[in-house]
Amino acid sequence: MKLFEFEAKDILRNYGIAAPRGRVASSPDEVETVAREIGKPVVLKSQVLVSGRGKAGGILFADDPDEARKVASRLIGSTIKGASVGSLLVEEKLDICRQFYASVTIDRQARRYIVLLSTSGGVDIEEIAQATPEKILREWVDPEQGFSQRSAEGMLHRLGEIEEADIGRLAAVAANLYQAALDYDAELVELNPAVKTATGEFMAADARMIIDDNALFRHPEFEGRKSYRAEDTPREAEARRDGLSYVELDGDIGIIGNGAGLVMATMDLVHHFGGRPANFLDIGGGARTELIKKGLLLVMAKPEVRAVLVNILGGITRCDIVAEGLVEGLAESAVKKPIAVRLMGTNEAEGMAILRRAGLNIYPDMETAAREVLKL
Repeated sequence: MKLFEFEAKDILRNYGIAAPRGRVASSPDEVETVAREIGKPVVLKSQVLVSGRGKAGGILFADDPDEARKVASRLIGSTIKGASVGSLLVEEKLDICRQFYASVTIDRQARRYIVLLSTSGGVDIEEIAQATPEKILREWVDPEQGFSQRSAEGMLHRLGEIEEADIGRLAAVAANLYQAALDYDAELVELNPAVKTATGEFMAADARMIIDDNALFRHPEFEGRKSYRAEDTPREAEARRDGLSYVELDGDIGIIGNGAGLVMATMDLVHHFGGRPANFLDIGGGARTELIKKGLLLVMAKPEVRAVLVNILGGITRCDIVAEGLVEGLAESAVKKPIAVRLMGTNEAEGMAILRRAGLNIYPDMETAAREVLKL
C-alpha cells in the first residue's frame, strides 16, 4: 500500500526527520490560504501515487499567495501520468545547499533490509546507479543487529564527499529512516531528496513509503484503505472489491490463471511468442463459479483485449467449476472475444466436456495455448 507524500512525512516527523512547513489543500482557495500562512514562496506538489511527477509537471512553484492560487487552479483536477490530482501539498520553498538520497528497502534475495545512501539526490536512483554506481552506498542489515546511527556514520565516511560536521546529522536521518521502516513493516521508505538547507538543517524534501499489505493487520490506522488504492484503475478497483488479484497492463492478450506463479509464467510465454499481455489476473485457489465469471467479464470488458488465454492447473481449484464459470461469463458478456483454454488437474475430464459443449478452443499444454491465442 503506497502512502501519499504528506502521509509519509507525517510519519517520519514522529521519528525526528524534519520536513518543510506546509499542509494539504484540495481547492485553489485553500491553497491560497496555506500560502498566506507560510508567508514566503511555496512549492505546490500534486498528491498522486506515481513516480516522476515532477518531470510530468506535477510539482510547480509560486512566489506569492495569488500566484499559488492560479497554479493550483491548473493542477487540481489535472492528470499526472494517468493519476488524477485531487489535492496538493503546499510547502515552503527551501533554500537548498545540497541534496542527498536515502532509502531503506527490502532485498528479497538476501531476505533482509538494505540501506542505500548517496550524495546524488534529486534524480531517479536508477539514473545514479547507471551513470555513477560508485556514488551509491549499500548496506545489508542483519536483523538481529539492526541499523544504528553508528552504522550510518560508517557508510557515510566511506563516501568521502560529506563534511565531517554533516555526517552525524545525515546518519541520524538514515538510522531513523530504518526504524520507521521496521516499525511500519515498510517495503520502501525513501527520501529523494533529503536536503541540507542554507541554515544547516537536514530535511525530507520528498518522501515515499510503501507498506506491506500482508502486515496491515498490525496497523489499524490504515484500516479504511485496505480495499482501496488511489492508484487503482477503475477495473483494478472493481477487481479488488470482488476479491480478485488483478493488475492492468498495456497489451492486448487477456490473461487468467490460478496462482501468481502460473499467471506470471503464462504472461512470459505470451511475450515469448510475440504477444503483449493486457493484464495479470489470478483467480486464486478454490475459486467458485461466480468469481471465475466475474474475472472473465472483467478481462473481456477491456477494449484493448483482442483474445483471452485461460491457463488452469487444478489442485484445490476444480476444473469443472472453472469451466462452468467461463461458460456463464461468455453467456453474459456483451462483447465476444476469442478464448484459448488450457485446463489440467482436478475434475479435468468434466471440465473439458463442459468447454467442448460450449465450443471453446481447448489446448493440451500451456505452450500450445500461448502460441495459438495469438492466432485467434
